[in-house]
Amino acid sequence: MIHANAAADRAAIRAGLHAGPTAGLAPGHVQGNLVILPQDWANEFLRFCQANPKPCPLLAVSEVGDPMLPTLGADIDIRTDVPRYRVYRDGELAAEPTEIAALWRDDFVTFVIGCSFSFEEALLAAGVPVRHIQMHRNVPMYRTSLPCVPAGRFRGDLVVSMRPLAPADAIRAVQITSRFPSVHGAPVHLGAPERIGIADIDRPDYGDAVEIGDGELPVFWACGVTPQVAIRNARPPIAITHSPGTMLITDLLNTRLAAL
Repeated sequence: MIHANAAADRAAIRAGLHAGPTAGLAPGHVQGNLVILPQDWANEFLRFCQANPKPCPLLAVSEVGDPMLPTLGADIDIRTDVPRYRVYRDGELAAEPTEIAALWRDDFVTFVIGCSFSFEEALLAAGVPVRHIQMHRNVPMYRTSLPCVPAGRFRGDLVVSMRPLAPADAIRAVQITSRFPSVHGAPVHLGAPERIGIADIDRPDYGDAVEIGDGELPVFWACGVTPQVAIRNARPPIAITHSPGTMLITDLLNTRLAAL
């Protein structure tokens, strides 16, 4: 079933009317991180995801050369339906276009990975504040010193997203997000950012800095930007991802992802 708000938001993105972060768009709907690779790199990346399910929980994998993702939405065309893409060539960022139709190849395989935007809805419903939404900013994301499990040519350290919370809200957030393993699940770290290799909490590697109030803890979740670090290290001849914070909006409902 197509839900009008998700379809309408995708249509606006496809028409070039929205090229920014997707946090808060299509309430109730699952959003996804994106990785597109040539077929001869896809199996190794699939194994990387399987070995690292916290940062890389797979929602869908396309058929070779098919830009459509019918399990996520009947009208989704991955070449046009993400607000902004990142194109890597030999591991280096080469461009950030708003559509990739001209770059599409018959050997491309698309991976869609769960996004923490899905569990934020459950946090808000439980009265747990989400600071970057309150501040109308992109979620802050950081490279860490926590290594992922390598798979073939793909290896690298974990990227995390951060939400500052009062201790009682942090405990509640652990309980809530533990029910959403397909969109990163429970946090991987609370407090003491230096212990996971983050030198300056006020200078995220991706996204925007947010205020951390007196007595609040920075709470860190595994992030779907992690594959972009692995792609830089693996250096495939071409790879395409989402620009951090600009996700694929699907027709799936967040409530369907919650574990009992």
